[in-house]
Amino acid sequence: MSDNAVEMRDLVKTFGGGRRLFGRKASEVHAVKGISLDLQRGETLGIVGESGSGKSTLARMLVGLEAPTSGTMQIDGKPWAELAATGSRAFGRTIQYVFQDPVASLNPRKTIGEILDVPLRLLCGYDAGKRASRKKDLVDAVQMPLDTLERFPHEFSGGQAQRIAIARALAAEARILVLDEPVSALDVSVQAQVLLLLQQLRDDLGLSYLFISHDLAVVESISDRVAVMYLGEVVEVGPAARLFAAPQHDYTRALIASAPRLTSPDMA
Repeated sequence: MSDNAVEMRDLVKTFGGGRRLFGRKASEVHAVKGISLDLQRGETLGIVGESGSGKSTLARMLVGLEAPTSGTMQIDGKPWAELAATGSRAFGRTIQYVFQDPVASLNPRKTIGEILDVPLRLLCGYDAGKRASRKKDLVDAVQMPLDTLERFPHEFSGGQAQRIAIARALAAEARILVLDEPVSALDVSVQAQVLLLLQQLRDDLGLSYLFISHDLAVVESISDRVAVMYLGEVVEVGPAARLFAAPQHDYTRALIASAPRLTSPDMA
């Protein structure tokens, strides 16, 4: 088995380019331009870049929400096209997505128990008894009380809702998680708690994370390696400590220099 949980080769995604009224061709937008990148098993790979750099488009392709225009992907050693062709069950049990807005991603009409029941029933095929036991394990894993299962999404804070969203992703037993700005909507103190939880889950369960964020401090704190995207391309990739200490590309240096600081460089 490959050491890589995800392999991307020459990945391209364009939008537009079709024919408009009166035969005019619409302009193409190149969101992702020939990316080749690997996510190793058990690794957290941070993806950073300004808005419009193609980070979220890349994430959406990985989880099947967008189809690539060209290029290839391997997910857990299987061709992306093969997984997509076998349907949502195989795909959902291989890779899962954690959204930026946890409350909006949870069905407001369902209890948390009902929300967690869906992947356990449809993706894992568990019977009622196994689902009940597994739901208790999931809320415990994300450090939430057992009565969470009987409550509705609007009853929780943003940090609690994100823990529930993480539990839902874990319900399918996928070992690859794509986390798209998972803490950007949370207060700083809550961000730290969720990041610590993610690190603990990764170590305990052997997960692999593709962690997307515009917050460089968050990416530096959680990532083993970091890939920097600019206008749809990866311009630099390397170990997090090295990349932040000695960036090689002009864009990476500018991105790091533009990040907010708690103190002025002139302050002692």
